[in-house]
Amino acid sequence: MRPTFKLPLKLFTLSILACIFSIILFSNNNYAKNTQEQEFIVTAIGFYNVENLFDTINDPDIRDDDFTPEGSNRWNTEKYLEKLDNLSKVIEKLGQEYIPDGVAVLGLAEVENRDVLEDLANTERLKDRNYGIVHYPGPDARGVDVAYFYNPKYFKYISSKPYPTVFELEDGREFTARDQLLLTGEVLGERMHFIVAHWPSRVGGEARSRPLRTGCADVARHIMDSILEVEPDAKIFMMGDLNDNPDDISVTKHLRAKPKPDNLKDNELYNPFYEFHRKGIGSNAWRDSWSLFDQIMLTPSMLSGDYSTLQYWRAEVFNRPFLVQPSGRFQGYPFRTFGGGVYLGGYSDHFPTLVYLIRAKQ
Repeated sequence: MRPTFKLPLKLFTLSILACIFSIILFSNNNYAKNTQEQEFIVTAIGFYNVENLFDTINDPDIRDDDFTPEGSNRWNTEKYLEKLDNLSKVIEKLGQEYIPDGVAVLGLAEVENRDVLEDLANTERLKDRNYGIVHYPGPDARGVDVAYFYNPKYFKYISSKPYPTVFELEDGREFTARDQLLLTGEVLGERMHFIVAHWPSRVGGEARSRPLRTGCADVARHIMDSILEVEPDAKIFMMGDLNDNPDDISVTKHLRAKPKPDNLKDNELYNPFYEFHRKGIGSNAWRDSWSLFDQIMLTPSMLSGDYSTLQYWRAEVFNRPFLVQPSGRFQGYPFRTFGGGVYLGGYSDHFPTLVYLIRAKQ
């Protein structure tokens, strides 16, 4: 007998059947009459800021001195391998509650180069998934870029393109942020687009740095609008460490991301992480305050209710207990690699985030 368990959702019960899931949708509030069973395929899209995934080699073209054996972090092979092992443990588990092979596409932030991505993909836990890698060196002075892993079992690569994020500030200065990376491919045979970003931090204060993030949001919105002009019903995911919360203007006004899925216009996004933020659930912490900078948003085409195609099902902040700092100064925070200049041996200072999609089995 296959195991059956209840989901923490109003309308679903799930039965494991290989990679296919049986979801029972109830047609009344009594959950007892007029039931109709339908099998659904489930897949997941994720994002993870992996916190300074550097190798130990000094690259003269970037400021990576701290992450070398002679640098302030005393970053050596032992620490690097432990970091890879820790991250592989997290990535292995993302979405695994419903999908044994995990996420179809995973956006990543704070990776130094393609070599560290290959090392991560080839760890013992992940190597059998044969992750494809999408990465382009970017302009960041420290050399931290965005990238993607994708599982070729569920995702067919079509194209990718880094978008330089350069814009003019009010005082006339030109500002260059990290590239935003567009990936296009097919998830379970359906064409989709993904934009992953790592917007500028709040160094100098939230208000003072706000124009840097609204400028990045305008570039991302332009990328999406360009896709929608050619493909009006395009399925687009906007994801990343935005260094802004779901209710900040960079997200609500400039990305046009809304907190509710109802009555969205074609050029708007649904942000399922707004409700998490409203409830005080975050993905990163600073000075005893939680933020939800790590978000995944999607276009209305995944909210139509037509389950003959992949549709949005649910979202998750992946804040499992093993990812939480167990003690010390940062107790309760994400269990990070470094804290206050001290090596802690954790995972990342951010929790991953996920969205799940479902499609009716034909």
